[in-house]
Amino acid sequence: MQKFVIIPLLMLGFWSCVKEHSSTPPEKDPAPISKAQQVVDQAIASHGDTAYENATMQFIFRDRLYKRQRSGGTYQYERIFSNPEDSSQTIRDILSNTNFSREVNGSAVAIPDTMAAKYSNSVNSVIYFALLPYRLNDPAVIKEYLGESTIKGTPYDKIQITFQEEGGGKDFDDTFIYWFHKETHQLDYLAYNYATDGGGTRFREAINSRMVQGIRFQDYINYKMDKTLPLEIADSLFEVGELEELSQIILESIEVN
Repeated sequence: MQKFVIIPLLMLGFWSCVKEHSSTPPEKDPAPISKAQQVVDQAIASHGDTAYENATMQFIFRDRLYKRQRSGGTYQYERIFSNPEDSSQTIRDILSNTNFSREVNGSAVAIPDTMAAKYSNSVNSVIYFALLPYRLNDPAVIKEYLGESTIKGTPYDKIQITFQEEGGGKDFDDTFIYWFHKETHQLDYLAYNYATDGGGTRFREAINSRMVQGIRFQDYINYKMDKTLPLEIADSLFEVGELEELSQIILESIEVN
């Protein structure tokens, strides 16, 4: 009789262990990092990495002083310049997480909503481009790896950036392509299209790359491209000299604290 009692008890213990084990879900492996994400992370590390986070900086662009302050999740951008219509007036534009305001000679002035949106976009755009590729890990950014490309005999990783509508800003439907050096991971070229003011397409070549207090700043040669052509072929058109130089984007008197 004993063996008939022992065997069921052993079986009960076995099935009990199986049930307990199966009730605990196995640990999942972390999701693999996409190639596009790897390239962007390497680029941000090459250009400044954590030095961006709480840095206070300023620079002059086309005779206007731009300032950027950031602490945790809050930021404040400023643009200070002389009124081109009245040199006795100094205009100070202030853009933060919450609003935009304008001062003239230290006194606040009322700005229509349409103009506030225009000025906000202008201030944000200059600082956004100056700090590339820092903002390419913003939550609204969608990254896609387009493969390798060769420009002037140098291999690059080619990344397309689009934006979700929520959190993507006023120009969320713009498309960007970035070319990152495969060895240094630096941003050497970029192209983008935009819809404002009739729309257009631009290609930029980085020049005069330099480090200031651990953050890389670059100037750019700005080229015009036929907006009816696919953005993806901008590098090929640049290679054969089919792009028209429009201007140069030069940052002066850079300070970082």
